[in-house]
Amino acid sequence: MIPSAGVPPTVKKNAALARLALLTGEAALDALGKEHVMIFGLGGVGSWCAEALVRSGVRILTIVDSDQICVTNINRQIQALPGTIGCYKADVLRQRLLEINPDCEVTALRCAFTAENAQTFNFDQAAYVIDAIDSLSCKIALIETSILAGKTLYSSMGMACKLDPTRLAVANIWNTHGCSLARLVRQELRKRRFSGHFTTVYSTEKLPNRTEIVSACGNTLCLCPHNRDAATPDWCASKKVINGSSVTVTAAAGMTLASLVLQDVVKRYG
Repeated sequence: MIPSAGVPPTVKKNAALARLALLTGEAALDALGKEHVMIFGLGGVGSWCAEALVRSGVRILTIVDSDQICVTNINRQIQALPGTIGCYKADVLRQRLLEINPDCEVTALRCAFTAENAQTFNFDQAAYVIDAIDSLSCKIALIETSILAGKTLYSSMGMACKLDPTRLAVANIWNTHGCSLARLVRQELRKRRFSGHFTTVYSTEKLPNRTEIVSACGNTLCLCPHNRDAATPDWCASKKVINGSSVTVTAAAGMTLASLVLQDVVKRYG
């Protein structure tokens, strides 16, 4: 028999994190609950990062993504289910995080971070910024804004076209190698005379897409029910590049980003 939802009143408030406290200590665990983490991009990397952070005691989050859930997100994004297709990723993920810990304070923003709207985001109270954005221009804007604001930034590089999570690595952006997105990020930052430092999660693996398989995105073959109505825009058809991706890699990258936050807090308070 499946027990009813909710925490029995006899269970201590922090019992859910008791196993983690054995590793972090009470001081670091308390500190995690007070840290504000902002996550930009809630796809295959960002959604799992958010999940791991909440399950690790982080209670204050701002999650940012403008996209709606597509049927092709189901293979790698934690909030993507047949019943959530067409819903906004940020809204569904917020609901899930609150189900894990109802005491969380989760602000969900249905928008993309861009250079044009950067000043509308409040970074003042945030301790950590997670960059899980795919768009190069938006990623560069977030990197510059976060570092200028003096925030600790952890950034995911390219996680598409990969199957092997053991190829993931953690390094300063200037020390990355073998990742095409990281190379582009370095090039763009140099153009802007950016000399700051931040930690990245990246992979040197590169697999080709199987060209004999036609993607259900980026063309008229979209399978999402919410796109079958002529009055509804074909969101997927607006995508210019469709790359293969696997949850074994994207989730591992998200978990690694969350682990960087966890380890940093433990280092400071443990």
